[in-house]
Amino acid sequence: MFEALSTSVLQHYWWIIVSILAAGFVFLTFVQGGQTMIGQIAKNDSERSMLINSLGRRWDLTFTTLVTFGGAFFASFPLFYSTSFGGAYWVWILILFSFIIQAVSYEYRTKEGNFLGTKTFDIFLVLNGVLSTVLIGAAVGTFFTGSNFVIDRNLITESQAVSQWTTGTHGLEAIWATYNGYPSFIVNLSLGLAVLFLSRVLGGMYFMFSIDSKEIKQRVTKALKKCSVMFLVFFLLFVGLILTKQGFAVDPDTKIVSLEKFKYLHNLLQMPIVLIIFLVGVVLVLFGIFKGAFKGDDKAFWWTGAGSLLAVLALFLLAGFNNTSYYPSVADLQSSLTIENSSSSRFTLVTMGYVSLAVPFVVAYIWYAWRALTRKKIDKEDIENDSMSY
Repeated sequence: MFEALSTSVLQHYWWIIVSILAAGFVFLTFVQGGQTMIGQIAKNDSERSMLINSLGRRWDLTFTTLVTFGGAFFASFPLFYSTSFGGAYWVWILILFSFIIQAVSYEYRTKEGNFLGTKTFDIFLVLNGVLSTVLIGAAVGTFFTGSNFVIDRNLITESQAVSQWTTGTHGLEAIWATYNGYPSFIVNLSLGLAVLFLSRVLGGMYFMFSIDSKEIKQRVTKALKKCSVMFLVFFLLFVGLILTKQGFAVDPDTKIVSLEKFKYLHNLLQMPIVLIIFLVGVVLVLFGIFKGAFKGDDKAFWWTGAGSLLAVLALFLLAGFNNTSYYPSVADLQSSLTIENSSSSRFTLVTMGYVSLAVPFVVAYIWYAWRALTRKKIDKEDIENDSMSY
């Protein structure tokens, strides 16, 4: 089956897989967004417990998806994995640290002998919600603005790292960097903040979907209006900036990387399927926001979630397809990574292709478990009678 596919098709196939995992991760950040809203929504310990327990039943999904995303990147595009995770390591260390304190918080916040107190762990949950979303959004923003690394493939034969980071801040410069006078950090931060507020929108909608409380629902709908406005501001800013900026184009014949005006706008127009996916995603997000923030519809979570999945998928396809460098280097344009020059061997792509056939079964199991845990909304009695509550 996969043996019959060309290497180029396999590379594009795996970029789609990676993009789907990235989209799934962004959808699941409703956990992180919900964590940042607990102090705003809950007015007493009982309400706080309901909010935390609704998220506590899902907290591991986000981190698991992030690890799977990293594993898929390692298997299919190892040069990106070694360059980004090995070079921009301060960003990834902070992200992983935020998930560590999240796991510790859910495990120990209500345990006997907790000398730090529940408030300390609640602060940790907020830190995870803010750091993970903003930093991951900024990291993905560098797919469109570039990073500071150089690659010397000749070092492979000398058993040395082929990629080297050119700044001592190792990835943190994404939040203040400029390139040829262009404020790249605005693009990166606008995406990071858009992910943060999208996660808050999804988190609020998940509270409406999973908790049986009129008081909480009223406060959530009020908060959704503000979060939705902030999300739209930063998302539209990001989209406007990338569609009007120079992009990193790859000559299909010579493989030379160069700057092209309106490259990402050209990608959208030249890939109508991606354009349709993006537009449908945006419409679904807006429809979900309308249903949730103005109609109080409990099912708005699914509309906005589906829209975010499609929109993020389209952004990743925009960054990697149509002869585009998905991880450009601003230190050396010709070191920029593409799905062609950074992929695994054909044997690995074929082998992992068969492994990917198990994904639908995993998704089906997750959906079954999800439905089993959400058949009944959480209420005060559930918290009082649950000895395993967070």
